[in-house]
Amino acid sequence: MTEAAQEPLANGVADSVNGYTPLRALCISLRSRIEAFLQEDLETEKLRNVQAQTRIALNVILEALNRYSYGALFPPLLVELIPIPGSLTALSLSYNGGKDCLVLLIIYLAALSDYKDLPSHLESIYIVPPHPFHEVNTFVASSSISYHLSLTHFSRESMKTAFADYLKVKPEVKAIFVGTRRTDPHGGKLTHFDPTDGGWPPFMRIHPVIDWHYTEIWELIRHLEIPYCELYDTGYTSLGGTTDTNPNPALRIGEGKYKPAYELVEDDEERLGRDR
Repeated sequence: MTEAAQEPLANGVADSVNGYTPLRALCISLRSRIEAFLQEDLETEKLRNVQAQTRIALNVILEALNRYSYGALFPPLLVELIPIPGSLTALSLSYNGGKDCLVLLIIYLAALSDYKDLPSHLESIYIVPPHPFHEVNTFVASSSISYHLSLTHFSRESMKTAFADYLKVKPEVKAIFVGTRRTDPHGGKLTHFDPTDGGWPPFMRIHPVIDWHYTEIWELIRHLEIPYCELYDTGYTSLGGTTDTNPNPALRIGEGKYKPAYELVEDDEERLGRDR
């Protein structure tokens, strides 16, 4: 993993000195943008709901830091953070380049802006689906550099096996941030903090965006001008592998033509392009 990271902005344009943005500077920049968004007097209810969801997600992440960063204590949200020593070795992030974990990652980075002992890269895992899209792998590779992720790859024979193998390599990890939302398969009964089920490798699953709606995810991405995987601009709304994922038929506007993913409105239509 290279140290040469660029701060991602709209359309993938980098705004950095000599093409390099240290992790601390990246976190501070994202925190500034998040705080500016939270302080905006917005006219639409939809964006006001995104503000509320963002505050909740930040608080969940700060609670996770309190629990798993070896005694680092953070004051409540929007009170000035003070640098306190700690370690992030017990925390990891499940990252696959999708819209939900991308929003989670952006908010996580913003929450780390005043964390004193930042590592050079953040621990993370990419569970690669069977038959992955080239576009997804390309975005995961580029964004993991931009966002300073130390990304461990595991092929997905099963999620359970992948996480078990990961924890054998990284036994210090006790909790993993996951971008699952309420409307995802098996997401209906999840809370912000859920231990894994029986038979699974033991770790705490942390779900900061569990109650976000589909449109709220896209509102934040577009409002902050965060670059995202190009497949979303061609009608894909939920990304799996090439053999089980198609453009969403609800976005079809002609033969082989689709609206971009952010124009979908209904949560229950998000996975219409998935075979499973």
